[in-house]
Amino acid sequence: MLPEFFVIIGTLIGAAGSVAYLIDTLKGKVKPNRVSFLLWSLAPIIAFFAQIQQGVGLESMMTLSTGVLPLTVFCASFFNKQSVWKLTRFDLLCGALSLVGLALWQITRVGNIAILFSIIADGFAAIPTLIKAYRYPDTEIAWPWMASVVGVILTLLTLSSITFANSGFIIYILVLDAIIFALVQFRPGEKRRSKLIP
Repeated sequence: MLPEFFVIIGTLIGAAGSVAYLIDTLKGKVKPNRVSFLLWSLAPIIAFFAQIQQGVGLESMMTLSTGVLPLTVFCASFFNKQSVWKLTRFDLLCGALSLVGLALWQITRVGNIAILFSIIADGFAAIPTLIKAYRYPDTEIAWPWMASVVGVILTLLTLSSITFANSGFIIYILVLDAIIFALVQFRPGEKRRSKLIP
């Protein structure tokens, strides 16, 4: 088990990746899906408050940072017309399903159930970006997603015990960000397309 201050180091590593993503959004190098990033800011912030309600300590900072930083990327996407990604009906459907998950948290107000619904809501919000990363990896950059993975791993290594309250949401973030990293870095969608086109 690592000392607890590694949570701060992990959070800073993840934040460094997010700041780089933010800068590339402002430059128009990446095109974030606004539905994903707006809803990615809501679900983790709700999960953070649910974790606080459940008595989770410093490791809840990783969850909070995964909410605040996407909000800055969402806002930045309005400052450069080159960073706009066209929204589809499917994106909006995923956004609506994500909002249903957030509404269910409001209804239950039970810590672990709130965390579960936050994961579900965040997952629906992630679908448009997962599809975009698969089909159009050039609209993303890989290393900020890996920075988040490293940050989450450091946070998990500080825990004396793994519970759903203290690690459910960040394990989900670890898996999601690792998948997006792999889609952007290794470009399986692009490779599949090139095989299909003679």
